[in-house]
Order: sequence, then structure tokens, then C-alpha cells
Amino acid sequence: MDFSTILRPEAVKVISATSSKKRLLQDFGDLAANAYGLAANTVVTALQEREGLGPTGVGNGVALPHARLDGLGSVRGAFILLENPVDFNSVDRQPVDLAFALFAPEDAGVEHLKALAHVSRRLRESNVCTKLRANPQASTLYTILTETDTMQAA
Repeated sequence: MDFSTILRPEAVKVISATSSKKRLLQDFGDLAANAYGLAANTVVTALQEREGLGPTGVGNGVALPHARLDGLGSVRGAFILLENPVDFNSVDRQPVDLAFALFAPEDAGVEHLKALAHVSRRLRESNVCTKLRANPQASTLYTILTETDTMQAA
């Protein structure tokens, strides 16, 4: 699995001012609606319900919110770079500035877990995070996220 199969260029965004975790999840709902035609309110509700089970801030300024959605055909992703980090109740108590949301079909099972593991591994690479933080343009961010797939395949 690689990023180019789960992430569209139009699902990558830089946001200069998000005031809270709740607002960030709403931003993901809007992004998913625009990029994948999903109902924004359904996405936000599903992400909030998942967050209620435990925060998805994994540390080092990275969050991986995720949810299962009825009617979705395959795993999809969205990425947001926050110019002003927000508190995400992360395990290391550090604010989040890199957030990758995953949306999976209700019955995705292993596919959802594989995608989550893939994204998690990529965003634990300090060189990838450094590049993402240094390039606040959506098209460049998409290239950074997907270029590692190409390099690993070579």
C-alpha cells in the first residue's frame, strides 16, 4: 500500500489558523467532503466518536485521527499541516502540527489497519516530518508524502 492509492492531491491542505482539536476535525470533514464527496458532518461525527475512545495524537507533533464510514468503497486519507499547532491530547503532551486522517469502509478490517500502520510508519520518520514542516504548500506536501513510495519501490 502506498500513499498515492489512499491520498488525492486535493485532500492535502495547509491551514494557518485552527483554534482547537474540534475545529481540526471539522476541517477534516470539509476536506473529505471536497476531495471524496463524503458528508462532512458524518465524517466529523465519526472522527469525534473515535477520539472519544482515546486520543489519536501519537507524539512528536503528529496526529492520526481515523474512522470507519458506511458507504465508503476504499480507504481514503486527508492530510493537514497546521501553521499554528493545536493541543490534541497527544501521548507526549506536545501540540500537533501534522495530522493525517484515515477514512475506512465499515467492513475494511485488515485494510484499515494496514493503512494506519503505513501512515504511522511514514510519519515517524523524522526526515519526512522535517520536510513536511518546511514546505507549506499543498502540492509540495502531496509530493513529499507520495515520493517516498516511489523511492521505496526503486
